[in-house]
Amino acid sequence: MNKHQSNRRSFLNRSLQLSPFFLVPGLMAEQLTITPKQTPGPFYPDNLPLDTDNDLVLINDSLTPSVGTIAYLGGRVTDTKGNPLRNATVELWQVDGNGVYLHSRGGSREKQDSNFQGYGRFLTDSQGRYFFRTIKPSPYPGRTPHIHMSVSSKGLKNLTTQCYVKGEPKNKQDFILNRVKDKKARNSLIIPFDPVSGSKLGEVAATFNIVLGLTPES
Repeated sequence: MNKHQSNRRSFLNRSLQLSPFFLVPGLMAEQLTITPKQTPGPFYPDNLPLDTDNDLVLINDSLTPSVGTIAYLGGRVTDTKGNPLRNATVELWQVDGNGVYLHSRGGSREKQDSNFQGYGRFLTDSQGRYFFRTIKPSPYPGRTPHIHMSVSSKGLKNLTTQCYVKGEPKNKQDFILNRVKDKKARNSLIIPFDPVSGSKLGEVAATFNIVLGLTPES
């Protein structure tokens, strides 16, 4: 087994270890807050990478990981009653550790981390779960740290949103986040990135549950 295969296996093992972290008991106890829509921004990749899996830290057969704090981001996609949405496509895109998007106009190409995938996607399982390994979002001029995400499923309209880092001071001034006027809805977008117990690399994990109103396409 080469080092790349070993790293991939380690990622899969870590995913299994952390999977209980992303399950939230009592989801059906009350009506859930629908995840607010957010702008996709101008930097959704104009050319998708060849590697579009859910591990953004390693690209294809590369042995060099991307720069940044490794973050395990997962959760469930459900309706407002907590019923899971299976086989939904969850997409994720964000800046690298230098604040540069994969998009060709998303920042300095000279500063871009060529070892960061920048985009990934994942198909939810029977419990509506998704899982990514990425990096904790970095700031860039004009915005607080955030991750762009979208969910799509056959027969349903897409939801595009963003998630944010709890405790980040710039959240209070971020003009995109603060377009969500309802406090409960706005807070549903802000999640803690907590240290992973026992991690020697300083890894963090975060749970972002996505609640859809399930509006059929017209």
